[in-house]
Amino acid sequence: MTPELIFDPQDPELARDPHPLFRRLREEAPLYYNEEQHFYALSRYDDVEQALIDKDTFISGRGVTLGLLRANMVIPPGTVLMEDAPSHTVHRKLLARMFTQRQLADIEPKTRDLCVQLLDPLVGSGGFDFNHDLGKHVPSRVINMLIGIPDRDSDSVRDQLMSFGEEEGHSDELLTGGMFAEYIDWRVDHPSDDIMTQLLYAEFEDEHGVTRRLTREELLAYVNIVALAGNETTRLLIGWIGKLLSDHPDQRRLLVEDPSLITNAVEECLRFEPPTLDAARYVARDVELHGRVVPAGSAIALLVASANRDEREHADPGTFDVRRDAGHHLTFGFGPHYCLGHALARLEARLVVEEVLTRFPDWEVDMARAEFRHSGAELRGWEALPIVLP
Repeated sequence: MTPELIFDPQDPELARDPHPLFRRLREEAPLYYNEEQHFYALSRYDDVEQALIDKDTFISGRGVTLGLLRANMVIPPGTVLMEDAPSHTVHRKLLARMFTQRQLADIEPKTRDLCVQLLDPLVGSGGFDFNHDLGKHVPSRVINMLIGIPDRDSDSVRDQLMSFGEEEGHSDELLTGGMFAEYIDWRVDHPSDDIMTQLLYAEFEDEHGVTRRLTREELLAYVNIVALAGNETTRLLIGWIGKLLSDHPDQRRLLVEDPSLITNAVEECLRFEPPTLDAARYVARDVELHGRVVPAGSAIALLVASANRDEREHADPGTFDVRRDAGHHLTFGFGPHYCLGHALARLEARLVVEEVLTRFPDWEVDMARAEFRHSGAELRGWEALPIVLP
């Protein structure tokens, strides 16, 4: 007897392996409704892609997780990830100045040096933890270099962001970015060439046609959203890379033999096991989907992880293949809210894989000591991923 089709974002087993259920959703309920938790879900690639594009129907200004939508809280101005036009257009354009090719070119050798510093002491150790020894350090230090947080405070900032995300009642503190107030105040008198200084003095025309600088509240939200996005999802991505290349040694050997495949392998990891399962949206107006009206005021989960494995979009989507043309996944979103930090995340992941494989061409995950963590459908990945070296 086929079990009832229930999608519960809080289910830890689902977070760890959602793909069998998502396959059923795509086939049996491409528009799913959870009556108990009062949200809809879309699971097919075309539906998710179109919803991400349609910024007038599926809006971000009420929050982009089901938890935030349920909380019905006021989103601080400058929280670009959770804004709608016209303010989103203005703020995104301003923030995009901070992720230029020049910035990435400057940060690449520093990121590689960081990977070398982290990995060289592990040679001959017999094993290490992909998260504790690598994933927790690379994203936090890199994004803090860009923002202008001193390296000595990098771990503290990362740990605060993680703890706020895990504990109930901290959503407002997490979004407002109060932890960065001291750094911003110090930068007023000590300008540098980092993102924080650039944002302090950048002039722009806002949505009301007024030429001005960011308010302190906006600046705090800006720095906070960059730090948050630059820490956690990339950390989880690095963990998934370690797990997937352990699970598929034949694919790992291909990368050792031909390092030019590494860039594409990162895309396949992003497609195959994204750090987030969905992007939530608030439905601003009635919309008909699959013969059913989704009423205005509804919450809807756009199941990115399901879309990435939709048989209608990808041939043999359940196979991990580093030679696949995987670049049209939706892990970084699509449309007006496409992730601004996508190039930085890809850069960090590529350098990590290159430097790991240079030293450690073979490894296996010690699953007896591995720990999985999830936060609803928003964040999921390996809290501990110890690997054994031959």
